[in-house]
Amino acid sequence: MPWNSQGGGGPWGNGGGNNGGQNPWGKRPSGGNGGGGTPPDLDEMIRKGQERLKRLFPGGGGGFKGIVLIGLAIVGIWLLTGFYRVQPGEQGVTLLFGKWVGTTGPGLNYFLPAPIGEVITPNVERTNQIEVGYRGSGMGESSTRDVPEESLMLTGDQNIIDIDYVVQWRIRDAGAYLFNIRDPETTIKLASESAIREVVGKTDLEAALTVGRVEVEEQTRTLLQSIMDGYKSGIFISEVKMQKVDPPKEVIDSFNDVQRARQDRDRSRNEALAYRNDIIPRAKGNAERMIMEARAYKDRVVKDAQGEASRFDSVYNSYLTAKDVTKRRLYLETMQEVLQSSTKVILDQKDGGNGVVPYLPLPEIQKNTASQNSGGDK
Repeated sequence: MPWNSQGGGGPWGNGGGNNGGQNPWGKRPSGGNGGGGTPPDLDEMIRKGQERLKRLFPGGGGGFKGIVLIGLAIVGIWLLTGFYRVQPGEQGVTLLFGKWVGTTGPGLNYFLPAPIGEVITPNVERTNQIEVGYRGSGMGESSTRDVPEESLMLTGDQNIIDIDYVVQWRIRDAGAYLFNIRDPETTIKLASESAIREVVGKTDLEAALTVGRVEVEEQTRTLLQSIMDGYKSGIFISEVKMQKVDPPKEVIDSFNDVQRARQDRDRSRNEALAYRNDIIPRAKGNAERMIMEARAYKDRVVKDAQGEASRFDSVYNSYLTAKDVTKRRLYLETMQEVLQSSTKVILDQKDGGNGVVPYLPLPEIQKNTASQNSGGDK
């Protein structure tokens, strides 16, 4: 038999002299030679197994029924393993035989368990960051390593600029992210290089270095997002932030000199503009004031002339009506205007007066009288 071998050992190498000639079940062979082993009784083993199953079930069910019940219990336990929980900030991606069939939100969910089904739960709220143009070790700015093949690019006015920037992104659709692109970070990095080179290629060096940085960042983010949407990557680009924007280091000293000269030029220009803004409004104000005064003088002279002309016409009309009366009135008015501001001395020629008096300093007397009156008022 195949169970027997030379030297009396069985298939496990137990000979007649080892372990007292016992077989692997701890029993001695029934033969008297003590050297040959006997195979196990398979029918006996099956019968004992059935008896043990009957003892497990109080109803004393048959062997087939017990096996079916055990199988159903195993299937039930297997189905219960299909419950899974998606944590807040995650999305559940369900796979059926390795194929993406759906996406679930946070909470307790159910799907067919392995090996038929599988669930992947990536974090969709974590912000990831990709460095382009440099590599940082996280130990300060001095420990960063420049990558010129990524950072050097051509501007719209045919100058070379060195830009280091970071791209911050999140997962928008976990299923598209896992199955539509093979290497997300490399894809984002290469697409961002293409996008920023296109934007910088349309921007002058001066604008990219100064006032146009925010616009370059926003245009790059928009263009990169459109590229990612075209790939159906399920990725959201939250921000493109430039860390360093400089000319190439070989010419940075000369460029700084040019910048300082431009700053001096701008300062002088601003001072000139401030002086002009101070002088011109004042000159315009003076000119406007003179024009208004001239107009007022013109209106006054014209009105006065018109009034005099009207008065002359009225006097002339009165003269035509009553010549004697008008002549006398004109004479009296004229004498009133002449005499009202002159010193007047009235001499009474009655009672034998000859009309001549000795010299009297009448003006001086009037002045003294006027000064005394003014002093008394005080």
